[in-house]
Amino acid sequence: MSERLKVIFAYTAICTIWGSTWLAIKLGLETMPPLLSAGLRFIIAGIVLYTIIKIRKIKIPWNPSTYWFFIIVSLTSFSFPFGLVYWGEEKVSSGLTSILFAVFPFCVAIMSTIFLPKERLNAAKIIGIIFGFLGIVTIFFQDVQLGTGTEQFFGMAAIVLSAAIQAFSAVMIKKHGHDISPVVVSFIPMSFAGIILVSSSLIFENFSAVHFTATGVASICYLAIFGSVTTFVSYFWLLKRVEVVLLSLTSFITPIIAVVLGVIILDEHVSSYIFAGTFLVLLGILTANASDIRLLIRRRVFQKD
Repeated sequence: MSERLKVIFAYTAICTIWGSTWLAIKLGLETMPPLLSAGLRFIIAGIVLYTIIKIRKIKIPWNPSTYWFFIIVSLTSFSFPFGLVYWGEEKVSSGLTSILFAVFPFCVAIMSTIFLPKERLNAAKIIGIIFGFLGIVTIFFQDVQLGTGTEQFFGMAAIVLSAAIQAFSAVMIKKHGHDISPVVVSFIPMSFAGIILVSSSLIFENFSAVHFTATGVASICYLAIFGSVTTFVSYFWLLKRVEVVLLSLTSFITPIIAVVLGVIILDEHVSSYIFAGTFLVLLGILTANASDIRLLIRRRVFQKD
């Protein structure tokens, strides 16, 4: 398989799987508190990743120069942001969650401009990000209800903060993690995060309402194997090959996948807002990738000539 096809396949897998994780998280939160649910997800994922490392004999660069990198990735990719997302989704609707997390590409754009001089923003990327964000707002326009309650406000703030922290982490991994295997970048920080989240759960959360139902366990296993191992290894692999701003646009595609799954699995109604929003999102992605698309067309035409 060519490098280009691998990139397309990995990008598609990330969008498809992450589009289903919002529903899986909601199902898990019905029977388990947020920190415990997120922590168990990452502990299981860590076990799977460790097995892959042993089977494939992948070297772990465990030395003083990488300590800080793994700690920062653990805290900014998994521990804090996922704790915030799981906690926030208890208080905010899934539609509003998707819109709030769609600030991720904006945060990535700002931070990549500061920390990655080679990945400068241009007009096409900025316009594409704006179109994509407007598309997500349009898709969930009818479903979003902005309340004034304190709990919802803090839930919304938690999700936005999570997006900003993960944006910083993506840029740092792009800048400093180029020589480390994506499996290792996932394994060590994710395992640390699992321990931190479960330990925090033991201190702060009430276990009286915890029920390990078949649905809850299936949700955690799905999020661990597919929503964590498959997606994050693919994501960190793509970070070495795709500009971080363009990769961040996956956060615009995943809500569309979520809507499609809702139509197929739950027989949900498709409104005109969904079609209009989807058009804006796709237009935004095409606009942001305009230069690459033009280059591809030129290469094809040149080869034919």
